[in-house]
Amino acid sequence: MLPTQTAFWYSNPTSRSWQTAAPESALPFHRSLDGYTPTPLVSLPSIAAELGVSQVLVKDESNRLGLPAFKILGASWAVCRALCQRYDLDPEGMTVPRLKEFIRTNVDVAQTPVLVTATDGNHGRAIARMAALLGITARIYIPAGLSSSAIAGITSEGAELIETENIYDDVVMLAAKSTEGQACDVLIQDTAWEGYMQAPQWIVDGYGTLFGEIDDALREMNAPGPDLVACPVGVGSLAQALVEHYRTAGNAAPVLLSTEPETAACIARSLLAGTPVVVDTSYPSIMSGLNCGTPSELGWPALLAGLDAAVSVSESDCRQAVLDLQDLGLDVGPCGAATLAGVRAALSIPERRESLGLDASSVIVLVSSEGLAANPLR
Repeated sequence: MLPTQTAFWYSNPTSRSWQTAAPESALPFHRSLDGYTPTPLVSLPSIAAELGVSQVLVKDESNRLGLPAFKILGASWAVCRALCQRYDLDPEGMTVPRLKEFIRTNVDVAQTPVLVTATDGNHGRAIARMAALLGITARIYIPAGLSSSAIAGITSEGAELIETENIYDDVVMLAAKSTEGQACDVLIQDTAWEGYMQAPQWIVDGYGTLFGEIDDALREMNAPGPDLVACPVGVGSLAQALVEHYRTAGNAAPVLLSTEPETAACIARSLLAGTPVVVDTSYPSIMSGLNCGTPSELGWPALLAGLDAAVSVSESDCRQAVLDLQDLGLDVGPCGAATLAGVRAALSIPERRESLGLDASSVIVLVSSEGLAANPLR
């Protein structure tokens, strides 16, 4: 039986006056990765006309360093920083080949590090890819209901897969507990809790490259804005990177909108409550990468202070957004299409549109976090 679905809407008129310190840049490291190139920013005139704005641009993350999602940005930087910390290496100027060679020549085989994480899809594959690039192993824990394509993607990287019957939030704790007392294990989790903050912050810093690329692309296009950036959210780590990028001194202050499934709207419900709220995620969503029930403890203060708005989207509206973007020639999975569904939900109601300050001259950027290969429609 389907759970009762409720659409959530939150707005914060004070968010654009709030500022935070500039995050650490991972861009030099990312530029050192084999095959690095900025992902495209694609203009969609027909969607702009539908929404009554000047431009709608999609940040297309369907092919990021050979993977069908953005997660490798955070995973690669966090793995580099964690291993540099473990072996007392200087992360400045560090590259994957140098790190691989150090491990090969200086670490006893019996002490070779093992990367460990829980995932609802893309993060786990990214961690597995980093392990493969470094010549080490990874152990990936997954929740019940993960798509066969996501599972195949993880195993294709050579990782050890631990399948469970648990929901995502419980799998995160299971993976963390598995590393206790294990000297070789290195936990690289993309959500934070009390006592586990550093690796999640490195992941957030890695995601910042995506938003820097948006700025660069807009300058190259001689385009104004953005006036609104829409971001899909699970636990809120990508949204934390969004806020930390656009709420720094000297940066433009666009409207920042988070979008998530109605059945797993932990961020919107937490913002409405003014405190972190845990939601039940036992019912699966086509937006599997966003099917998270507990906000990241690390990101929560920035989301509360810096997000302008949060909206939840239905399964049917997200599915339609996937199909509409496919018709326009874009490779966008359900998590990525959630931003189009969310902007539609936000701008379809005059009071919401007015609160966001958007008009016919506005430029909207939609972050499409994955391609269909990462999470096909089911």
